[in-house]
Amino acid sequence: MNIIDTKKAPGAIGPYSQGIITKDLIFTSGQIPINPESGNIECDEISGQAEQVIKNLKAVLEEAGSSLEKVVKTTCFLQDIKDFAAFNLVYEKYFVNKPARSCVEVAALPKGALVEIEVIAER
Repeated sequence: MNIIDTKKAPGAIGPYSQGIITKDLIFTSGQIPINPESGNIECDEISGQAEQVIKNLKAVLEEAGSSLEKVVKTTCFLQDIKDFAAFNLVYEKYFVNKPARSCVEVAALPKGALVEIEVIAER
């Protein structure tokens, strides 16, 4: 088991890693829409935040030798389920292989984010 650590995605804001590599799978921690260069959430609407989250996930997966195309499962957390349709418009551009997915509304996300996504991918 190996820990994923890349500067191209935000560092963990708690006692966890960006992700873990096992023999055949990669498990990412949830990514929120922090720009790794500024350390801030720079967009206040769902589509821009979803774009940044997916860029962060892409960076973590690439550091582990994988890609968005190899994602087999996503778990998506929305601060407001009313954003579901707008979120899906961004999501479908990147997850073209249509991995299995759960998408739920949550009471709150770290740093006031509107969206968080975690993935499981093949190596």
